[in-house]
Amino acid sequence: MNTVLHPAAADRAPELNFAEMVGAAQWQQLSLPIRRRFAAGHGDVSYRGSMALRASPLGRCFALLARLLGSPLAAGRQHEVPTTVNVRHDGRGGVVWERLLGRPDAAGAQCVRSTKRMGPDSTLEECTDGGLSMSLAVRVEDGALVFYSRCYFVLLLGRWRLPVPALLTPGTCRVEHRDEGPGRFRFTLDMVHPLWGHTFHQTGVFADPEAC
Repeated sequence: MNTVLHPAAADRAPELNFAEMVGAAQWQQLSLPIRRRFAAGHGDVSYRGSMALRASPLGRCFALLARLLGSPLAAGRQHEVPTTVNVRHDGRGGVVWERLLGRPDAAGAQCVRSTKRMGPDSTLEECTDGGLSMSLAVRVEDGALVFYSRCYFVLLLGRWRLPVPALLTPGTCRVEHRDEGPGRFRFTLDMVHPLWGHTFHQTGVFADPEAC
């Protein structure tokens, strides 16, 4: 299995420009609020809402193993989990998405954090603090902005990428951002393993800060 050199964590990557990634025609198919939330240079922001979390038995196993890599997966099976999403720039061209699941003072509260940034081959990547990462494709589907995992890899020492075989991952990840009316949007995440089917399903509605 080959490793691929990745820019060092201290290197600055190009700023994310989702409008450029999907193309002007697809970008204009998105509602104005979605374009605003994902606009290049958008300021730091926090969104509040609640989520429903489901994981299959295999998904829960993956979540337990993922704790070794910064706990990027939520293993719970719960409804109406209070959730805050903090979005901020990392100062190196990437954008950090931090999901705080549960109330901070509650038992079982969890922080799921990852950074989207441009990779060495000019493709979009999402990397967790522990190194588990995905190469992503982004497109517009039926008015929603959708991200798909293309492959998984582990980022070693902040610089080397070690590919992970598909069978050893939670499966293809699909994340959808869809407008839900004035000042609200729905976030939905699904992971589907090539042999064992659905491993994770998470969905929730969030409010823009000015709508709270």
